[in-house]
Amino acid sequence: MDTMPHLSVNRSSKPNCRTVWLISVLVGLLAIHTYANDVLPVPQQVSLSANMDSQQLSISWLAGAATTFDLVILRTELDETVLSETVSVMVSQLSGRHEWNWTSVEPLECTSLSIKIRSREGQTTSEWSNTEILQGSDLPSEENFQIFPLDKVVPVGANTTFCCIMKEGNQFGKIRYGNTDLISTRLSRRSYATTVFNQGLSSSSGSNVICYDNTEQLITGVAVFVGYPPLPGDFVCETRDLTSTVCLWNERRDTNLYKSRGTRYTLNNRPCALEWSRNPQKEYRVANWEGKWTLVAVNALGQYSLTDSAKLSHRVNPVAPEHLTSVVHALNATVLWQLKYDGYYSLALVCQVELTSQGYKTKHTFTGVGLRSAVLPDLYPYEDYSVQVRCGAQQNFWKWGSWSETISFKTSSLVPESPDMWVWMNKDYTGQVMWKPLTRRQSRGLMTGYEVTLWSPEEHLQHTEIVPLDIFAVPINLTQIATVSSDNMVMATVTAKNTEGVSQPASVLIPLRLTDVDPLAVSRAVYTDQGFSLFWQSDANATFAYVVEWCNASCKWNCLVDWINVAPGNTNVSIESANFQPGVRYNISLYSSSSEAPELLQRWQGYMQELVPSSPVMSLLTTQQDSDILLSWEQIPLVSRRGFVLGYNIYMSSGSQFTLLANLSDPGSRSYKVKSMPEGSYKFTVKAYTSAGEDTGATASIMLEPFTDRLILEILASLGVTALFLVIVTFICYKKRQWVKKAFYPDIPEPKLPGDWSRSQAPLDVKPPHHSLVHMVERPEWDSSKEALVVIPEEDEDEDGQGIGEALADTDEPTSLRYYNQVVDERPIRPRYPDSSDSSASSLDSARTDVTYTGIQTSGSFVFQLDSHGSSEGHQPQADPSFCAGGGGGYRPQMQSRVVSDDTGPASPNPYPDPEAASGGGYKPQSSWQMDSPVEDGEGGSRAPSLGSPTSIASTQFLLPDGEEHTEEKRQPSSSAATWLTNLLSSTKP
Repeated sequence: MDTMPHLSVNRSSKPNCRTVWLISVLVGLLAIHTYANDVLPVPQQVSLSANMDSQQLSISWLAGAATTFDLVILRTELDETVLSETVSVMVSQLSGRHEWNWTSVEPLECTSLSIKIRSREGQTTSEWSNTEILQGSDLPSEENFQIFPLDKVVPVGANTTFCCIMKEGNQFGKIRYGNTDLISTRLSRRSYATTVFNQGLSSSSGSNVICYDNTEQLITGVAVFVGYPPLPGDFVCETRDLTSTVCLWNERRDTNLYKSRGTRYTLNNRPCALEWSRNPQKEYRVANWEGKWTLVAVNALGQYSLTDSAKLSHRVNPVAPEHLTSVVHALNATVLWQLKYDGYYSLALVCQVELTSQGYKTKHTFTGVGLRSAVLPDLYPYEDYSVQVRCGAQQNFWKWGSWSETISFKTSSLVPESPDMWVWMNKDYTGQVMWKPLTRRQSRGLMTGYEVTLWSPEEHLQHTEIVPLDIFAVPINLTQIATVSSDNMVMATVTAKNTEGVSQPASVLIPLRLTDVDPLAVSRAVYTDQGFSLFWQSDANATFAYVVEWCNASCKWNCLVDWINVAPGNTNVSIESANFQPGVRYNISLYSSSSEAPELLQRWQGYMQELVPSSPVMSLLTTQQDSDILLSWEQIPLVSRRGFVLGYNIYMSSGSQFTLLANLSDPGSRSYKVKSMPEGSYKFTVKAYTSAGEDTGATASIMLEPFTDRLILEILASLGVTALFLVIVTFICYKKRQWVKKAFYPDIPEPKLPGDWSRSQAPLDVKPPHHSLVHMVERPEWDSSKEALVVIPEEDEDEDGQGIGEALADTDEPTSLRYYNQVVDERPIRPRYPDSSDSSASSLDSARTDVTYTGIQTSGSFVFQLDSHGSSEGHQPQADPSFCAGGGGGYRPQMQSRVVSDDTGPASPNPYPDPEAASGGGYKPQSSWQMDSPVEDGEGGSRAPSLGSPTSIASTQFLLPDGEEHTEEKRQPSSSAATWLTNLLSSTKP
């Protein structure tokens, strides 16, 4: 059987129930405590405290242990948020409250602000506190116009917000800062604000900020002052009477804030009662010496502090000496003074005396215990001076004290100094004695004049002249004082006079041995900022001084000379003068200065500043030399050079263009040759140049003509060469005369004829043989001005060149051949065959001519051409076979063939046969005579002319012209030169 479970209760279970109840209570209490901790406290007792000047709002409240809060600041009227920020604020140990400060951009007076706060723990926040309101000036109870902030002081570069509160019922217009209208923002119903950024320094009275209503009417305004915080410096304290303290400092920067807004100072926490001043040097006196001082400077923008400390003996600054007096002499003076405080009489002092004369100041230092006087040496006589004195502590010197008042005095007069003199001599023993006027210091008193003396030691002659004050040169003539010789000298002396007496004499010994030749070379002196710098060699044992003289180089007579004296031992000097002019050459000379006569040691020339020459070269000339052109010129005058001429540039000008032909770097050049120029017109310009540039140039023109002299020379040279050639040819011909004669004129064998040929020659009566006929033909057209002989030979050959007769034999008996005059036509004469024997007989009756032979030549063949115009009757002549029937060496007259015009008819095709072919020998007379008509080259030329020819007694012409020997050879035209040469070399045989 089943049994059910059951709960058994016994006494031991009571303690367990109590434990459960206790745990339940504890859990409940813990829950209540946890709920209490989760609820954040609401800030209580919020209070507001405003500082209107700094625009800072202080807020304080109670909020238990909370440390993080949300703050909200609103513009009350428009409910606009100004600030909403979460801040961490700890509880103040002094007040037990939470405190937080906020600086407003706008002045706190501009409008009412509402502030509320709540606690925050992470994302958990408490309820907002009660709203607290900071009342502004725009409340309805404040009805008038207002502007804020009032007379605010801000630093340079700050941003400042201004607000304008309108009067009830008025409309806002604008806010103006200085002369600038600004953009405004509305803060409340009546309040408007604007901000000025990066403000600059204002004027001493501040910058104006003005509010206008909508009618542009000014309603209210305020000033803002922009400046700097104080910045003092150079703070130091010292004593002047050995008891009290004087502290000094400077304002290193102007704060731009003055009067009530200016800087306030305190010294060792004691206010310094200083009068307001714009002077940056500040000074404050304390009755005793404290040894350490602290200076504090404060203004509305900040503060600055400085400290200083020192012993009294180290900061002594004596006051100025008093009651100055002087005791004056010619060359020195004594200055006396008094000390203000008795403590100075036992103090070792160092005093400084400042001496002023003619604008120059010199300081002299003196020392002594309680020093009250000083002697000033080396003063100039008759000079005005002024002095002042200041002192300081000799031991632990701090600084010079203040200057005393100035006193003046004048030294006594004295005899003048010796004048500075020099002598200029011309080449004719005249010249000038010159001296420099004495300055006021050199005069040493009131000047009365000068005295010039010339004295000849050799001849004991003296000449003295009194010169007024305004003359500083006297002309001299040495020949009036001494005799000109190499040993004589003249002493020139100059003295100065004033009210106190006469100066020591200044003298120069002048030798009477002037020379025209100066052997010293001239060097160039260079001008610098210090003048002409000169250097020379000096003898180590030399004790004499030097004189440097200079004058205008273009001056040659009584020149205006200047000079300076150089102390012994010096080997260089720089000379400067207000009289130096650009473009002027100066001669500079160095002389020894001793008891003897001055001796010239060295010479220079130089320009203060070189310029371009003021005038071109002189006398520019152009000269033709063959095809060359010679340019010559003269140098520029010295006064016009204005610099050292370095050379010349030669230009050939064409219009406005210049072509550089040459640069002559030799200043001594005076000519230039332009070579090989063609004929034409040329223009040349010569320009001299210095280191400053070229001059304007001199121009000359030339027309280059044909070179006639050269042509003449060429002709003469050609004639000379020709003559020389002829001489050489003649000489050669003479030396080779046998060869020339053999080559050009061989010997002619004499004919072997019977009879006596040695007797004197008489007219030859030639009887024609039976086989030779001369037919004379009379022409109907007869011209009385012309006569001619026509020889009609008998031909020996037929048309084919074959012989037609037997050879004729020569006879021992001289035959007689007669010629008869024939009236001929102007046309060329051609040999013709005779028509008949009748014509020959009839022609022989007309005239008879005796023929004389001047020479005999060996026989040769010749050819006659048929003349198509042979007969005036117009018939063609035929060959006569009987004409050459005779054989042997019969005599045959000859003549040259001629070519005639073909305008009358065709020529015969058959030439005459060669007679020698038929006769086989014989001789024939020949002549060099030429007929008038030209000979055609194609048909033949003349043979060499014969030297002998039959001539008519009644005529001057040759009767028989030459013929040709060989028909197969070319005929050459006769030459007059060959004839002349042949005649020259030949000799007539009897």
